[in-house]
Amino acid sequence: MNIPLDGVKTAGIVGVPPLAVIRQLYRARVEVVDLDAALVAADLECAVTLLPRVYCAILRTVVVNGLNLDLDLIIIDTGPGKCDAAAHTAAILADRIKTPIITTENRDREPFGNPVCESDLPLLRKMEMITAGVARPDTPRTSPPPCPPTAGFWGVPPRDFSILTPFPDSTHVYGWSRCMENKTPADNRLEARFNPEVPTVFFAQSFCAKTALARHLAARHPHGLYLDIDATATASARAKIEAFLELSGGNGR
Repeated sequence: MNIPLDGVKTAGIVGVPPLAVIRQLYRARVEVVDLDAALVAADLECAVTLLPRVYCAILRTVVVNGLNLDLDLIIIDTGPGKCDAAAHTAAILADRIKTPIITTENRDREPFGNPVCESDLPLLRKMEMITAGVARPDTPRTSPPPCPPTAGFWGVPPRDFSILTPFPDSTHVYGWSRCMENKTPADNRLEARFNPEVPTVFFAQSFCAKTALARHLAARHPHGLYLDIDATATASARAKIEAFLELSGGNGR
């Protein structure tokens, strides 16, 4: 699809818009802002006027960003790589804010690979690179060194990245985060893939539809832990991960 970009200097994106859209923004030198990330200091309760609290923290964050940021355009992926709730959020925002809203459906299938997911970088850094990569039309020319996995993180990028700190650098990334780096967010087969040889935490944001798949796959995994959190990673959640990795040998020691 060809998006009119006359006068557009800053665009917010939700989910993973099609690569053609990202390329168009890149060529037009539009600054791209990831609205899935916590970008403003406003409390998530600000979203309650538009969304019920049973919506996941990511979409509530999108609403808070949309209400508070000065953007020329918002592009929201509402295809099979995101969720029905994103489509509802797009419709509500279009009715309540002045910023133009454009919806897309990402059905891209060209694989870009997963060097970051399988690298020896700290898991938090891996996730930062994966999410930042959504705004780029290509992949970096050089890849971080790969490593054999001792643990796995399956799921979506969390709203609170501090939940990633207990994991060893030798953690490989699976689930929708892996699809993000591959630039194929609607690839259900890739999303459902996991490594049964390493202890794996299966994560989803509370109230996200992916909690069903996370719990299902965790039950199938020989040594899986199902975990969901809402907006903020609690000390008990981090302690649960640390204990799981310690007892399963997933900390790489």
